Amino acid sequence: MAYIIQLKQFEGPLDLLLHLISRAQIDICDIFISEITEQYLEAMGDIASLDMDTASEFLAMAATLLEIKSRALLPRPPEPEEEGEETPEQALIRRLTEYRLYKESAGQMKDFERAAQAVFSKLPEEYPLPPQTYQLEGLTLEGLAAAIERILARVELRNAPAPSVRSIARDSYSIEECVARISQRMRSGPAYFTELFSEHPCRDEVITLFMALLELLRLGRLHIEQQHVFDDILLLPGRRETHGAG
Repeated sequence: MAYIIQLKQFEGPLDLLLHLISRAQIDICDIFISEITEQYLEAMGDIASLDMDTASEFLAMAATLLEIKSRALLPRPPEPEEEGEETPEQALIRRLTEYRLYKESAGQMKDFERAAQAVFSKLPEEYPLPPQTYQLEGLTLEGLAAAIERILARVELRNAPAPSVRSIARDSYSIEECVARISQRMRSGPAYFTELFSEHPCRDEVITLFMALLELLRLGRLHIEQQHVFDDILLLPGRRETHGAG
């Protein structure tokens, strides 16, 4: 029974040639000494089923195969060939080799696509960060205000008499220095808020130390406790331990 080829099942003349080469189990370079040309021409009997553009591609390849075969059958003196110039045979073999690589790559891509379709991915879930909280349990704004008022009262700036004209060296304080100062004190254990200040603190010292305290609270490097509104504020190292119910 004759092997019937339908041209519509091929993507073009190169696809058909590769099919014939594969069926004959020969190397691409051996197509000119095999029956591939005859088989290709026999397949042209189905040319009427193709549109004009596709049919012209198959016919152009048939003409190339016939030209190559006639060159091999008819004796002719060797013609000098320019260096680097491809013969029709070399050009066809190159095109077939490149097309086969393209087909193999396309097949691998389809395999990857099928494998990807079998994988069901899960959309990433959003895990919002918990709202930033300060360790201020047991302490109110009134408590903080009262503590600052007590310290400022020690400065005695409000009721201090007008000083005589004299030159006073101004102390400078930075939040970074005060953070280091509080951290150093906390290494030896809990401390009261009033212990952070010098014996005769100035307003700048009070305000800067208070801002440094708030910064350490924000960073979670200490937490504070106060039993009653007017009690001194106790500073404890680290974050407040929380225990879940249950």
